[in-house]
Amino acid sequence: MRALITGGTGRVGSAIADRLRGDGWKVVAAGRADGDLSTAAGARELVDAALGQLGGLDLLVNAAGEGFTARPIEEIDEQDWDAAFGATAKGSFFVTQRAAPALREARGVVVMIEDVAAYQPWPSFAAHCAAKAAQSMLTRVFARALAPEVRVCGVAPGTVAVDPEQLERRAAETLLGRVGSPSDVADAVAFLAGAEFVTGTTLVVDGGRLLQSTRLAPP
Repeated sequence: MRALITGGTGRVGSAIADRLRGDGWKVVAAGRADGDLSTAAGARELVDAALGQLGGLDLLVNAAGEGFTARPIEEIDEQDWDAAFGATAKGSFFVTQRAAPALREARGVVVMIEDVAAYQPWPSFAAHCAAKAAQSMLTRVFARALAPEVRVCGVAPGTVAVDPEQLERRAAETLLGRVGSPSDVADAVAFLAGAEFVTGTTLVVDGGRLLQSTRLAPP
């Protein structure tokens, strides 16, 4: 079993890589140093390099993202917008596009690491919310485009890492009374990788946060 994880050196991506390796997967966990996913050329080069190392592809996890910066609507500029959409939406599209033939051949799986920000309006993170909403739509678009050979699913984490002084407040915003961890996201990815009758949908991993008021502050 062979997997490529973009954003594979971050907190969530590293947890996914560790979980998959523990389950017997051969993993390429790609970070920023391995390619610029804000460009189509960079996305293609990354996939080609991973295919060269792995000899094929059974699972693609799009976990790369940039531009999570708090800024009032009035202060967002083009650079902020491009940073948010670059690796997150544009990268997810062109990485998946390039990987599609190998995934079709293996009857593989794509998992988009989305965010509850795709479903909640956070004025201080407008560009991030918009980019994650675009990525969430790509989950559904690719599920239709690549069926029946390839399944495409999403995982939308809630708060999975906070500063110690915010822990109690963030935990109270969930129904389960705790914040999550990167391993919670990794568990969801592992489940979807083996869920052979699941496609075109997103598994929300937020402890029930989305069921609370949409006026809650972002993580």
